[in-house]
Amino acid sequence: QVQLVESGGGLVQAGGSLRLSCAASGRTFSRYAMGWFRQVPGKEREFVAAINWSGGSTDYANSVKGRFTISRDNAKNTVYLQMSSLKPEDTAVYYCAANDGFAIPVRRQFDYWGQGTQVTVSS
Repeated sequence: QVQLVESGGGLVQAGGSLRLSCAASGRTFSRYAMGWFRQVPGKEREFVAAINWSGGSTDYANSVKGRFTISRDNAKNTVYLQMSSLKPEDTAVYYCAANDGFAIPVRRQFDYWGQGTQVTVSS
């Protein structure tokens, strides 16, 4: 089992940047594919990005392609989401997720979740 703690959320103006971090517990972080999701009140949780165990494979939602970058540092048990050119519609609670498997899950289904961090983009 892995525990996830997100950080780095906050308030930013449209066009700005933020970097989210997700620290994972445990010594087997490198065996997990990792992902980021987001959720707006009243809506379903939405896939944002995912990365495989080595960082060699990534996947993005169309809405964030070219603006967001997911990366990981297995030595630090941390996954990042660099967000640039932020838009008001990016406002949401962002969740880190882990899948007990090396590859990005085909159906983007993840096993473990963090508590979330709020990102607010003002216009």
